[in-house]
Amino acid sequence: MNSFKELFDSVKNYCLENEKMPSAAIKTWLDPMTPLDFDGENAVFSVLTDFQKNIVVNNYNKILTEAFSDLLGLNVNIIINVSSNENDSAAPVPTEDEIEKKNAELEQSYKFANYDYTFDTFIEGPSNSFALACSKSVAKNCGESDVSGYNPLFIYGPSGMGKTHLITAIANEVRITRPEYNIVYTTSETFGNDLIAAIQKNQISDFHKKYRNADVLLIDDIQFLAGKERMQEEFFHTFYKLHQEGKQIVITSDKPPKELITLEARLRTRFEGGLIADISAPDFETRLAIITRKSELLNLKMPAEVSEFMANRLKSNIRQLEGAVLRLKALNHFAGSPITISMAQSVIRDVLTDEQPIPITVEKIISEVSTVYGVTPDDLRSNKRSQQISIARKVAIYIVREITDMPLASIGTEFGGRDHSTIVYSVNSIVASIEKDQNLSNLVNDIIKNIRDKSKG
Repeated sequence: MNSFKELFDSVKNYCLENEKMPSAAIKTWLDPMTPLDFDGENAVFSVLTDFQKNIVVNNYNKILTEAFSDLLGLNVNIIINVSSNENDSAAPVPTEDEIEKKNAELEQSYKFANYDYTFDTFIEGPSNSFALACSKSVAKNCGESDVSGYNPLFIYGPSGMGKTHLITAIANEVRITRPEYNIVYTTSETFGNDLIAAIQKNQISDFHKKYRNADVLLIDDIQFLAGKERMQEEFFHTFYKLHQEGKQIVITSDKPPKELITLEARLRTRFEGGLIADISAPDFETRLAIITRKSELLNLKMPAEVSEFMANRLKSNIRQLEGAVLRLKALNHFAGSPITISMAQSVIRDVLTDEQPIPITVEKIISEVSTVYGVTPDDLRSNKRSQQISIARKVAIYIVREITDMPLASIGTEFGGRDHSTIVYSVNSIVASIEKDQNLSNLVNDIIKNIRDKSKG
């Protein structure tokens, strides 16, 4: 180990992997501990409050001692100091009943927070204003003949930007203004699972009744239908029937229709025939407004400097911001002390660990595929056409397309300057092969899983 911090990280991993502590406990109580000094006999840490110290000493001291012993073969004393000056006197050690009560209070505070996905709780900014305006218009006018150009409404953008919030807000608004409407909200995964279940139970008519009698059909993450021919077939006929009858359809995706190349062309063209709206990453002002609003909903007194600090650090998506505010609420609730920058730093570290894994790059994908197929990364970028290299190259291109947001032209550049049509052909070739060859399908899925697992660190 090069440092005490690295040693403590190993201790936490040991506790998690050997099921000594659940992940939630490690995040809540061990991650906020700052490693100060280790001399081979004493491991010294600091925490912000006496409450945190007492929880660790009372509940996890033995576990930590055993973890140090198993890893190092040494008997280590755990020493915890309180760095905060807010409480000079030692706080009483909380009992299990007191901790349980605190948990119940926290759960109740979440329960009654106005956290529903509505237009009122959606924070508007330059990155989402058009999508919001389109969603409001659809919710207000769905079923009207003069807004047929809004059907379907196709909202796309990266994960965590608010697509699900908007599509759910549409459903909630229509439910209020048109209670007689049959509103069907689903994800493409649920749609597929329902179809499989219907086929297995010989209840396909019930499946059709559920989806094809909708007045408003809202389907989240349509991209997951890619490569699934029977599901796409069923969705096409569902879409066609509803669209012909003037029923409103709302769809979300991580990519625009033209980039969903593994979807059937007849679906893509119909998606493109409606209104397309994108959502991108929020700017600083929007991020700050989201933090402020979420804090208000949770009755959390958030100092302005802490809000600004978090808005500057968490830039990727809205889900990050919401997760950070929720964790800060929990820490504030249990510690019983005012929110500080130090608290926010601890929370941000957790959020970034959870939601910002190591980026999946083309290099990592090519490396993984090369290893599996016994070829070199240079082979995949070359013009070599042996069967082994050709298949491996197509698989690598397919995976890049599936799990990254890289445009087709850029993918071609990464693979030796291949043109757009070659990339499309490679993807379609693997899609067709996967449908026919279960072994190939399993292999590709295993490769994708390995890549994603490695990206989590």
